[in-house]
Amino acid sequence: ICCPRYGERRQTESDWGKRCVDKFDIIGIIGEGTYGQVYKAKDKDTGELVALKKVRLDNEKEGFPITAIREIKILRQLIHRSVVNMKEIVTDKQDALDFKKDKGAFYLVFEYMDHDLMGLLESGLVHFSEDHIKSFMKQLMEGLDYCHKKNFLHRDIKCSNILLNNSGQIKLADFGLARLYSSEESRPYTNKVITLWYRPPELLLGEERYTPAIDLEFPQLEFPQLNTVQGVRLKHFKVDSSGFRKFQ
Repeated sequence: ICCPRYGERRQTESDWGKRCVDKFDIIGIIGEGTYGQVYKAKDKDTGELVALKKVRLDNEKEGFPITAIREIKILRQLIHRSVVNMKEIVTDKQDALDFKKDKGAFYLVFEYMDHDLMGLLESGLVHFSEDHIKSFMKQLMEGLDYCHKKNFLHRDIKCSNILLNNSGQIKLADFGLARLYSSEESRPYTNKVITLWYRPPELLLGEERYTPAIDLEFPQLEFPQLNTVQGVRLKHFKVDSSGFRKFQ
């Protein structure tokens, strides 16, 4: 599968926040993010399709949600064909540049991807061949390898955070739980990360000193079975009081 060129952002970071959402035609809602809805939209200036991830500030006493700050900070440093590209940040109105005073919203502008893996699996309308699965796995592992070499843990790999376009290109998304990692420091991290059903056994048992290997639990569980009728679906798991996962 051929991938388009990557490595360039249309807006420079110095331009972020200078445009407002009125510069986009909203086409419709395509999902719900951690801190707001996600819209499909078209840039009025270029005609380019984008995804607008809304971040509401109504209930945020300190302004930016910490997960949004983390995602922005990390995505500024990640430019790879298998990582979703954040193009810019726009406000909900032209004069709303002081987010601590204006309790409205702002939007993270991402390149548009046609699907997420969860939506495709739940639709029941697609069947992935072994070649598809090999390609998806290769792209996912290349993206994770890039993130890990840049010393970032994703910590939330799951179907809904893996995006696809109609050309079969895979991209990692949603870096709200990601964080910088140093193999030279023996320091604890929270084990309340990664969706429960895909959480590695060591985290379920309370381990707080972990490595990038935690990002590999999902690919090992889910990807080998994408061409089965159900694969490893959430309904097949339960977690008992000791933290162990069991098949229902």
